[in-house]
Amino acid sequence: MGIVKISDELHEEIRKSSSVMVRSINAQAEFWIKVGMLAEANPSKSFSQIMSEQLKHADVEIKAVAGG
Repeated sequence: MGIVKISDELHEEIRKSSSVMVRSINAQAEFWIKVGMLAEANPSKSFSQIMSEQLKHADVEIKAVAGG
């Protein structure tokens, strides 16, 4: 495990978003880093497509809600 230096402003945004997303500050930062890495590697895919592929890869079954 390493240490990543980030600005105080970014840390504050991570802290605020982590409370909304019910993640620890470290888990929120890790999530954003992973999504950013996947987005850079797949520039033609949307966030929704990337998340759908990751959930499928983890064998998570997503069921559509009827009546939209």
